Amino acid sequence: MSQSTPPSGPPVDSNPYAGEPADQPPVPQQGVPQGAPQPSFPVAPVAPAAPSRDNFALGLVAALGAGVVSAVLYGLIIGLTKHEIGYAAVGVGFLVGIAAGRVGGRSQTLPVVSVIVSVASVYLGQLIGEAMIGAKELGVGFSEVFFDHFDVVQEAWKANADPLTFVFFAIAAYVAFQGTRKAGL
Repeated sequence: MSQSTPPSGPPVDSNPYAGEPADQPPVPQQGVPQGAPQPSFPVAPVAPAAPSRDNFALGLVAALGAGVVSAVLYGLIIGLTKHEIGYAAVGVGFLVGIAAGRVGGRSQTLPVVSVIVSVASVYLGQLIGEAMIGAKELGVGFSEVFFDHFDVVQEAWKANADPLTFVFFAIAAYVAFQGTRKAGL
């Protein structure tokens, strides 16, 4: 193998490969301000740091809003199909979790709050579904059954609740917790 030979001339500070003497300061280029990037070195643009999103109050409001909307949608699905659908419970947890995480950010309590809101939303959706089914069977309006006879709606829910009902609660809670954590990053 051949070795490269050092440039001719006297070595500078015992470094044969140095091009300038060490005791002389570097000469700035003309027309370039001090501290500016040199034209021979391209500089990639640097994005500013993302602002820290940690707003518990906004995350709570977003979770509650998503919870109410998803509960109504879940209730409509139950009322129209007369069945509880697991994917709809997953959707409730997902909507609550994503809304809380995206708006609230990295708050440590938002995942727990989203679990509570999603379970309450699934319960409310199931009550809405029971009220819709009861209103159809009785031939009366939904609001009369839901608001005037809420105790009857809850009794109907208790009578129709089975282990799968509580599995839907757990699924929605898990999805809400994970969704909030991942969306808040």
